[in-house]
Amino acid sequence: MTPSPVPHGTWTSPVTADLASRGMTAGQIAAPSCPGFQGDELWWIEPRPQEDGRSALMRERRADADAETVLPGPWNIRSRVIEYGGRPWATAADDHGVLVVFANFPDQRLYLYRPDTEGAAPRPLTPVSPVGGGLRWAEPEFDLARGAVRCVLEEFTGEGPGDVRRLIAQVPLDGSAAEDRTAVRELSDDRHRFVSGARVSPDGSRAVWQAWDHPHMPWDAAELKIAEVGDDGRFHHARTLIGGPGDPVAQAEWAVDGTLLAARERTGWWNLQRVDPETGAAQPLHRAAEEFAGSQRLGLRWFAPLADGRIAVLHGRGAQRLAVLDPAAGDLVDVPGGRTEWLPHLAVSGTRIAGVAAGRETSYEVVEVDAGALTPDAVGQPATRTAGQPVTRTAGQLTLRVAGHRHQPSVDAVYLPEPVARVFKGPDGQEVHAHLYAPRHPDHTTGPAPDDDPAPYVVWAHGGPSLRAPLSLNLEIAYFTSRGIGVVDVNYGGTPGYGREYRERLRERWGVVDVADCAAVARELIDEGVADPARLAIRGGSAGGFTAAASLITTDVYACATMLYPVLDLEVLAAGGSHDFESHYLESLIGPDSPDSAARYRDRSPAAHPRNIKVPFLLLQGADDPICPPAQSREFLAGASGVPHAYRLFEGEGHGFRRRDTMVAALEAELSFYGQVFGFTPPDVPVLDLSTAGGSR
Repeated sequence: MTPSPVPHGTWTSPVTADLASRGMTAGQIAAPSCPGFQGDELWWIEPRPQEDGRSALMRERRADADAETVLPGPWNIRSRVIEYGGRPWATAADDHGVLVVFANFPDQRLYLYRPDTEGAAPRPLTPVSPVGGGLRWAEPEFDLARGAVRCVLEEFTGEGPGDVRRLIAQVPLDGSAAEDRTAVRELSDDRHRFVSGARVSPDGSRAVWQAWDHPHMPWDAAELKIAEVGDDGRFHHARTLIGGPGDPVAQAEWAVDGTLLAARERTGWWNLQRVDPETGAAQPLHRAAEEFAGSQRLGLRWFAPLADGRIAVLHGRGAQRLAVLDPAAGDLVDVPGGRTEWLPHLAVSGTRIAGVAAGRETSYEVVEVDAGALTPDAVGQPATRTAGQPVTRTAGQLTLRVAGHRHQPSVDAVYLPEPVARVFKGPDGQEVHAHLYAPRHPDHTTGPAPDDDPAPYVVWAHGGPSLRAPLSLNLEIAYFTSRGIGVVDVNYGGTPGYGREYRERLRERWGVVDVADCAAVARELIDEGVADPARLAIRGGSAGGFTAAASLITTDVYACATMLYPVLDLEVLAAGGSHDFESHYLESLIGPDSPDSAARYRDRSPAAHPRNIKVPFLLLQGADDPICPPAQSREFLAGASGVPHAYRLFEGEGHGFRRRDTMVAALEAELSFYGQVFGFTPPDVPVLDLSTAGGSR
């Protein structure tokens, strides 16, 4: 069948808003997380947008058996520590079977559950605190010898977002702390504002963890602490081993032989080192101008030591891939397959490796590979060597097994875009990385419309700055490209994955570099004849919403913008209008909290300049957003009179949308919005009223 010349934006597509929403949660591609092994079993967390966005704990007993949901709704296995959470569950086994401990999202209590005991129900291990945000828990690790579970504790001491302390604590498994906070044993002190989960050495004598303080973010200043573990589990004689401001540590693990491994950024790239636990002296394991770690939050794991001394690692520039590193031989053997993205959620047992990966035509899946038979001799391909670098090989025999959250093709691949990784030239000649998704449909032309105009395009600004747009299947993008609207997803300066120099381009220049990089990409697509300069939009959520709003205020590139739960008032955020983890983030993104920087905060705040906006915009907001509160949006809207715009406030939603009905409504509103601005009528989509200045659903 010869493709027909139908105007862009009006193509009929099987990628519906409902279909696209099934692959999304909290504004990100829905992905399983936190895999782990319990004996021969594989466990993980699975998102359930169709169940009001709850997170379910899954269990695969055998490779040839279907995975099962461990607990039904409304149990929601998710932590709120530092608001972004961390790993919320752990398992162990004793004489009576498997034990599971987990954080339940609604009340943030820790619960203990025996899934194989008939009639058993989860029972609480920790109390509910009436103070502020209460007691929250993450990164649990069983300590059966002491009858306890070790966790990161976040404890609010007042009603404000900054009235909080964090430390590593030990919760008894007998339930004695369920109503008694004093039964929780504090293992570390609380002298640092933030701490990660602790890693205890194989012999149980030492523990390491990361710590950092305001005004720094962990990827700028996390230091590695080390302490002796006492008979009662408490940490003694804690000291900083390595790291700190300018020398951050992303992750540390004990190898099976008791040596200490760490990912550091001293070379300008996150590389792996073996660290002497006595002196902190470090030896590089694989020098490379690529990333073996990334921007740390709680629960992320880029590498994991295997039982035979090798290391499962993620590595790459931009997108990372799975490999097995043999430190003794210097071999780095890539795992083959069509997965273009791996999330930092590695788990190992013996030589088994579990992770979360996606491809250009597959969503994120829980996958497993057994590296037991993988040796350089078994690879069957010649080694390659870069001058001064260890040997790198590509595996030819190793295969992946999809264990869970299996991708179910819901639409023919001919309706999916073919992403192309591009490098554009920034305003000062710097590289700007982006992924280009051209319109694609089997029944319509993918080039110019009937009047030979280029396609409409939407520039996506990711919700970082500490995030990165992945190169993988995204049905939200396919929702637009299959209708004739192109998307370019920009990893603007400041995005992690391309080295420290690229990431630090944004330092004190948020609202400048990101805006300029997105505009440079847009202009280059216009110059190439790919994008129509009259039908160009910018879109982003959270920090990306800030970039979109700032772009309308400071540039004339775009015909319109879509802003989802955006950051709009930098002065409010700097004054404590955000949660504690990011409450000082602006000091690195905008400037230190000082009179000299006050004008910069005001000048870059979209909320201070709504009258500078001359083109239509769409603003979508969650009513319960603790990170970008709706009050910012209301103030912004009050000053935007006279400009066609629409505002949708979604009750029951926080920062990032989790409910399917919300995501469907948001996508359809966005498509209708582009249709009205760009001059086409998308079929089967409710018409968005651009005359309203408010409203909710």
